[in-house]
Amino acid sequence: MTAPADPTTARPQTPPAGPTKSGTAGSAGGIDWALRRYRVVAYVVGVVLITLMLVGMPLKYLADTPEVVRVVGPAHGILYVVYLLVTFDLANKAKLGLRRMLLVMLAGTVPFVSFVAERWVHRTVRAGR
Repeated sequence: MTAPADPTTARPQTPPAGPTKSGTAGSAGGIDWALRRYRVVAYVVGVVLITLMLVGMPLKYLADTPEVVRVVGPAHGILYVVYLLVTFDLANKAKLGLRRMLLVMLAGTVPFVSFVAERWVHRTVRAGR
């Protein structure tokens, strides 16, 4: 028979290794991470689209200077694909539904609307719909 452990010398137990709450897909932490990613990407896509439309397009057609469109256009295309993936991930984790998800995805194609959609999605997800 072993002697009981002395409480003054006992080592504190550490939690078992494995996925943390914030890393699991179904937890609130998973939704928080997906929402954070979505917000960052929505802002970046919005700024790039506004730059393309308000700076690049006028320079291309009014000043015959297409360099901004050559650089920012493909960047917006790549970022928009990332926006679609991040939006899909968030919509699945937050259970937004197909119609809401599609509307939010389309928001990345109209200047300034991605900012409005981002605020709406943030409020909706935080309120639990």
